[in-house]
Amino acid sequence: MSIYDVAINRLDGEAADLHQFADKAVLVVNVASKCGLTPQYAGLEQLQQQYAPKGFSVVGVPCNQFMGQEPGTAEEIQTFCSTSYGVTFPLLEKIDVNGDDRHALYTELTPVPDADGHTGDIRWNFEKFLVAPGGEIVARFGPQVEPDAPEVVSAIESNLPG
Repeated sequence: MSIYDVAINRLDGEAADLHQFADKAVLVVNVASKCGLTPQYAGLEQLQQQYAPKGFSVVGVPCNQFMGQEPGTAEEIQTFCSTSYGVTFPLLEKIDVNGDDRHALYTELTPVPDADGHTGDIRWNFEKFLVAPGGEIVARFGPQVEPDAPEVVSAIESNLPG
């Protein structure tokens, strides 16, 4: 199965069509509003602004599996992201990224290793996966890796379409 074939909703509850990202580089990030890493939203939005015109998008995936750090409703999450960080990138529905109820999106993502060779379960909020145009998952970055870290920026730039 392609990552684009995964059925998932947008944060507003409407069906998302991940095929819209097929010709883009996409950074998929499990996000949370009440986490010590929440300020990474600012860096993610900066990447969105800088690279969207070149065929890139951040996609945020709220998750409440890590110490209940994303307890809000869809509306509360959207309001927080837009008013606190000016988020313009798409947000998907709140899902489980680990365990028996792991969403199919993360079933596709989690086999990919990070720079240290870690595969499998998501370790914390703000773990990042870079998907190249066409759907190949080309990189995984741990939660502590900032969105503007050289390795993230380099990976994005080397996977932009065209």
